[in-house]
Amino acid sequence: MKRPTDPDRVILGVRKRPSEHPEVLQERTDELQGLTDAAGGEVVRVFVQERPEPDGALYLGSGKILEMAEAVEVDEVSLVIFDGELSPAQIRNLSDRMGCRVIDRTQLILDIFAQRAQSKVGRLQVEVAQLQYLLPRLTGRGVQMSRLGGGIGTRGPGETRLEVDRRRIRDRISHLKSQLREAKSKRAEQRKRRASNVPTVALVGYTNAGKTTVLGRWLSDRAGSASARGDARLFDTLDPLARRVRAGRTGELVLLDTVGFVQDLPHLLIDAFRATLEEVVAADVVVHVLDASVDTAARADTTYHVLRELGADGKPIITFYNKLDRVGQAPPPDRHAAVTVYGSARTGDGMAELYSAVDAVLGLDPVRVTLSGPQDSEVFWADVARQGRVICAEANEAGEMKVTVEMDRRQATRFGQSDYDRAIATSTEVQP
Repeated sequence: MKRPTDPDRVILGVRKRPSEHPEVLQERTDELQGLTDAAGGEVVRVFVQERPEPDGALYLGSGKILEMAEAVEVDEVSLVIFDGELSPAQIRNLSDRMGCRVIDRTQLILDIFAQRAQSKVGRLQVEVAQLQYLLPRLTGRGVQMSRLGGGIGTRGPGETRLEVDRRRIRDRISHLKSQLREAKSKRAEQRKRRASNVPTVALVGYTNAGKTTVLGRWLSDRAGSASARGDARLFDTLDPLARRVRAGRTGELVLLDTVGFVQDLPHLLIDAFRATLEEVVAADVVVHVLDASVDTAARADTTYHVLRELGADGKPIITFYNKLDRVGQAPPPDRHAAVTVYGSARTGDGMAELYSAVDAVLGLDPVRVTLSGPQDSEVFWADVARQGRVICAEANEAGEMKVTVEMDRRQATRFGQSDYDRAIATSTEVQP
């Protein structure tokens, strides 16, 4: 007898696609098992069947479904999860055959999101996605409601109830989307309030690639703290986490940790989480974290697909191959990235190279600047001294000052750009 505190004993149903490589199939199966573990389930058996297309009534063939139904009884299984999206009719047919709950991969991911969402915006986004998933699946319930009796006049109440349910769900979705629009507006205002000279770096990538561990190491090295901790589980981070860290010689940047991606991420999840993922669109640089110990090509394609859907694929991208301590040979450089860096956030290897690459792309790498101007422009020279390290300064008899200072490239280009600086700096020379 299953106790309320016991995890669900789960059987997985997986369809093998024709000509699918065994390693790809194994990775998909492992990911589905990882998602089940993340949701708190215990996988007791996996059934795989090769089919060119899913069966319209049962997803897999009737013989395989019979095997699974027998295993449900023998292994005391309480939940069956299929790797593809199921129609309402398929769920109804499979539940009847299995004698237990049946869900698909999308519903599994939604369940994990519901567990992990902490912020108000995160919870709103999850509820929108859940309701959008539920709405077309009310048909089965409606059929049952229409069978309230066996004679004339019993059909109407069921259909009316179904329409009431649909209307309430649509109204609720509309209300939640209105709240999300308000949250989006507030986030935009927050971004505006950030200092214009503080750039933003978004960490993106496949779920469990180590983004949160990268963030934690970055905070430890550049902010003197380690408030972010990554767990080895799928979708460990749902709500965006923003932290300020030191960058360049005297500058700062804002780091953003974002929700991870998976293959075939349901479109309704991308739509629902757009308010969160828009932080990526607003970022100055994207750091794409890849797990070097797995099939990096497929996971990189997934990330770039989502970035394209968001309209963020035109951003400068730095790829960081993480977990290199687990592999013998490094993957080839990412051809989509401006820079590719190799290392391990766990051990700290390669992190200094990552910081330098980000600094260079953002213009926070150090350069030497020679400025000339009137000696009595005290405000200007004080600003120069604040932004960098003065190497030498000399004045001539005519009252002209010549100063060589080391500062971030981003700040160096600022001098001489404004009307005030152009009026002061009679000459400017920049050297790497």
